[in-house]
Amino acid sequence: MGLIKKIKGLLFIKARRLKYSWLSDLRPTGHRPDLISPVLFSGNGQIIIGENVQFGYQQSPLFYSHYSYLEAREKISRIEIGNNVVINNNFSAVSNSGIEIQDNCVIGVNVSIVDSDFHHLEAEKRNDTNPPAEPVIIGKNVFIGSNVTILKGVTIGNNSVIGSGSILSKSFPDNVIVAGNPAKVVRTL
Repeated sequence: MGLIKKIKGLLFIKARRLKYSWLSDLRPTGHRPDLISPVLFSGNGQIIIGENVQFGYQQSPLFYSHYSYLEAREKISRIEIGNNVVINNNFSAVSNSGIEIQDNCVIGVNVSIVDSDFHHLEAEKRNDTNPPAEPVIIGKNVFIGSNVTILKGVTIGNNSVIGSGSILSKSFPDNVIVAGNPAKVVRTL
């Protein structure tokens, strides 16, 4: 069984990580993350990785079929991930201005963070460049469940928990449990 496991690891895991590394057009700065699953880094801005950051988890959905995607789209765009952050499979963060994930966060499967609508909402401006963007800040020790979407301008306070399937379009304070679509505080910690 040891040989078969090694062959599977080489063909299905390491080869996929290498493929997405080659496809990436932006190299993150800071520390080297632990890439359990593939990650594609893209854009013209900066992606900064803290110490002890992990992308992917093998015993979790979407491990063999998906990859994570981080894009700092514009020269002024910045995605910053703090220390001791664990991010599960199929994560995406796309920034026109700034996304910050602070220390000790845990992020579930299929989470999406965006800091812009990427198009103007008004019909007559829809094809104009430079749509409005507002930074997203995820505080320290935040736990984000699976299938969560975090939209532009949202700040999540320290120690908060975001329930699975939530859509966040407004900010929340420290030490709360947030859930729903639209998300609301369901309990204080």
